[in-house]
Order: sequence, then C-alpha cells, then structure tokens
Amino acid sequence: MNERDFNIARELKGRLSGMVELLDFRIFGSRARGDADEYSDMDVFVEVERLDKNLKDMILDIAWDIGFHNLMVIAPLIFTRNELENTSLRASPIVNVIFAEGVQV
Repeated sequence: MNERDFNIARELKGRLSGMVELLDFRIFGSRARGDADEYSDMDVFVEVERLDKNLKDMILDIAWDIGFHNLMVIAPLIFTRNELENTSLRASPIVNVIFAEGVQV
C-alpha cells in the first residue's frame, strides 16, 4: 500500500473510531496489494459489534465524504462480529481473502 492510500485509510479509520467501536479495520484488494491504478477504488473491511441501518448509513456517508475529497471511491464491506463468527460468512472466499491479504490500519 502506498503512503497516500495509507493516509486516506487512517483518516477514515480515525473518523469512524470517533463514532463507533471498530473491532477490525483493513484495506484489501488492489490498493492493499499495491497494484492499483488511479481509477481503482479502495476496498475497506469494517468489523463492528452491532450494526443497524443508521450506523451503516453513517459509515457509508463518511467513506463517501473522505473518498470525494480525495478523488477516490471508497467501498466499505461492513460486518458484525456475530456474522463473521456464527454464520456461513466465516467461510466466504472474500472474507478469507480479507484476512489473508488485508492490511490492518
């Protein structure tokens, strides 16, 4: 991950941390691998204890705002701890990739 991407990710994590307890926060995909181009989005994994529509909307709004100001699309995947531990999501290929290749911020 390049320094600009890491700084954007830190800004997003910082803003989210002020509003919700983050259990895990990772960047994955091309930006984490370092093979993104100028048009690549930033894939973000966000794990929280509880999630409702208002919190999800808030996370998406903050990601959009930071992305807009940095000329980048930020695409959050938001999951609860329960979903990751107690549902079939724990065996999902995308979740396995996130934990194997994602960069914690």
